[in-house]
Parts: sequence; C-alpha cells; structure tokens
Amino acid sequence: MWVLVFFDLPTETKKDRKIYSKFRKDLLQDGFAMFQFSIYLRHCASMENAEVHKKRVKKILPEKGHIGIMTITDKQFGMMEIYQGTKPSEIGNIPQQLELF
Repeated sequence: MWVLVFFDLPTETKKDRKIYSKFRKDLLQDGFAMFQFSIYLRHCASMENAEVHKKRVKKILPEKGHIGIMTITDKQFGMMEIYQGTKPSEIGNIPQQLELF
C-alpha cells in the first residue's frame, strides 16, 4: 500500500516559504520520500497503517494551498511507467519498506 501526497503551496512571501518548508519537513519526518518536487510518497504495510499516516498528514495541513492524498496498492504502483526524458527510468531511489516479523 502506498500513500501519495500531492501539494501546491504558495511561496510568494517569506512566511509562505517557511510554511512550505515546514510541511515538507514534516512529511519527511513521517517517513515520506520525495518522488517529484511536490509529490511525496510512503509505503505502508496495510490499509490501517496507511490511514494512520493519512491522519498525520491531515493534522499538518497548511491553511493555504492545495493538497491531495491518494492511496494505491503495490500492484497499482508497480504498473506506473516512469520516464526521464524519452527513456524509461528505473524506480531506484524510492525507499524500500522492510517488515520484521
């Protein structure tokens, strides 16, 4: 299960940039990784775990801007086609979630 957070936040003033940076840092502290500049993702072991992280994101939502949260399965994520320029790209820098039983 993957949780993706998409956001478009204002950066016109110094205060806006500070809010943007705090939101981004909070996502990183919760285990999200940057996929693109305004798209962060995190692997979750289950739907229940994904709900926990979605609630955390909702708690840190900035007052201004547009934020989207999407949950997709591993199979759906695996069907994604990623390109760098015209060549297909490997998803090499996305962290791998490990589970210990």
